[in-house]
Amino acid sequence: MAQAYCVKCRKKVEIKNPKEVTLKNKRPATSGTCPNCGTKVFRIGKA
Repeated sequence: MAQAYCVKCRKKVEIKNPKEVTLKNKRPATSGTCPNCGTKVFRIGKA
């Protein structure tokens, strides 16, 4: 699973409901939510 840093929890967490997205400059990224607090988390690069 993909991991991202949650700013609210201040630790790396597994991304819940990950979605593959493409940024404006055509770079791949992964977006989802934190399983602990529900905050949006984001990771640039392939998962």
